[in-house]
Amino acid sequence: MSELDYSAAFAENEKEANLYAARCMRVLAVVVVVIWAMNLLRVFIVPPVIMAVAAVGGIVLFLLPTLLLRLLDQDSPRLKVCILLCCILGITLMSAALPKHAVMAWSAPIILGCHYYSKRFSYSLLAVSVIGMSVSLLIGVHVGEWDSNLLYALDTSGVREVTANTIRRVVLFYILPRSLILCGLSTICTTLSDRTRRLLERQIRDSAEKQQIASELSVATHIQTSMLPCIFPPFPERTEFDIYATMNPAKEVGGDFYDFFLVDDDHLAVVIADVSGKGVPAALFMVIAKTLIKDHTQQGTEPEEVFTEVNRLLCEANEEGMFVTAWMGVLELSTGHLAYVNAGHNPPLLRRNGKYEFLRTRSGFVLAGMDGMHYRPASLELVPGDTVYLYTDGVTEAANEEKQLYGDQRLCEVLNAHADSTPETLLKIVKDDVDAFAGDAPQFDDITMLSLRYLGREEQDSTHKEDR
Repeated sequence: MSELDYSAAFAENEKEANLYAARCMRVLAVVVVVIWAMNLLRVFIVPPVIMAVAAVGGIVLFLLPTLLLRLLDQDSPRLKVCILLCCILGITLMSAALPKHAVMAWSAPIILGCHYYSKRFSYSLLAVSVIGMSVSLLIGVHVGEWDSNLLYALDTSGVREVTANTIRRVVLFYILPRSLILCGLSTICTTLSDRTRRLLERQIRDSAEKQQIASELSVATHIQTSMLPCIFPPFPERTEFDIYATMNPAKEVGGDFYDFFLVDDDHLAVVIADVSGKGVPAALFMVIAKTLIKDHTQQGTEPEEVFTEVNRLLCEANEEGMFVTAWMGVLELSTGHLAYVNAGHNPPLLRRNGKYEFLRTRSGFVLAGMDGMHYRPASLELVPGDTVYLYTDGVTEAANEEKQLYGDQRLCEVLNAHADSTPETLLKIVKDDVDAFAGDAPQFDDITMLSLRYLGREEQDSTHKEDR
C-alpha cells in the first residue's frame, strides 16, 4: 500500500470531518441563541450588553465555517484549522460571559478534532483550547457572571473588585483543574482518534487487497474460460455432429467443466464434470482433472480405463479430500457407437424419436473419492438425429426463493417442449427457464450444460435441414 493511497483516503475523510464540524457548530449557534434568550429572561445575571456581544460574536463564529466551506478550497489543509479556530474563539466569548457554566463547551473542539484522525492536530487543539479557556476565565472575572463562592468582592451587590488574590484563586481553582480535565479528555479523544486512524488504514489495506484479489480472480476467470472450448462451431469442417456447451460459474471461478475434442479422425470425446466445492480450490482441482482426462483419452484409451487411471492419480495427492463427478463418452462418428462411463455424475438425457428420456445406467464412484476403483463401461448406438444432453447438478438443484428445486422432471419437460431445437438454442432455453424459476434467489452452484446431436455421415445433410 503506497503512501499516496493513504493520503487520498485521509484527504477524503478530512472533507467529511469538515462538513461534520460545520454541522455541529451550527447546533452550537442555536444553543447560544437559547442562552441569550435565557439571559434576557434573567436566568443568568450577565449584563445584557456583555451577553449581547458574546452571543452575537459566538453565533457569527459558529456559523462562519458553513460559509468557509463554500468559499474556500475543499482540499485546503488550512480549512480544518480555520473551522476549529472559529469553534475555539466562539467558545472563548461565551466562556468569558459565563465562566462557571461554559466549562463543558471546551470539550467541543477536542471531540471534533477526533474526526481528523491526527494526534498532532488533537494536541494542537488541546493547547489552543487551554489558552483560550485561560483567557476567557481571566476576562470573565472582570465582566462575566459573578461567582460569589470563588471571587472576592467587598460587596457582591456593588462594584466588582478583582485583586491579585482573585486572579491567583482563578488560576488555582478554575484554570488549573479545568485544564487538567481537558488534558484527560484529550487523552481519551486522541486514543480514539489514533485507533480510528489505524482502523481506517487497515480498511484501506483490506480494500486494496480485495481489489487485487478481484483483479486476480478476473484473470483466473479469463484463464478458466479460455481452457474450455468456447468457439462454436468448434469443427466447421465436420458435419457428422452438432455440439454446443455453456458454463455459468456461481463465483468468479468454478469447479464445473466441460470438454470435447477429436481423439482421431473418427472419434469425438465429450466430457462434463463437477468438482466438489466452489471457488479457487475447486477451479484448481478442475484444471488437474480436466488435463488428466484429456491426456489419457487422446492416447486412444477406453473411457473406463481413462477414469480408472485418472482416479488413481487424483487420489495420490488429495489431502483436501476433494472429488469429481464426471461423465465421458467417445463417439465413433462413422457408426454412431457411443462408449461412455459415469463416475457418480447426473444421468444424461437422450433424445430419440423426438423425445428426451433419462439415460439411466449404473454409475461408478466419484473420481478421487477412493483409490483402486474400477469403472464399468457402457455403450449405445446413436442414429442420425439423436441428441445427448449433459448437465451438472447446478441445473436440477437450482433453487428459488421458496427453496424449491428445479428438479429432473421440469428439466425433462423443458427439453421435450423444445426437442427439435438445435443444441445452441436448446441450452439457451434451459438456462432462461432455470433463471425464471430461480427468480431473485442467488445462484448457488455452477450451471454447466452440453448438447451433442449426432448427424451421421450418410444422412447428415437431410437430417440437419429437417431439425433446423
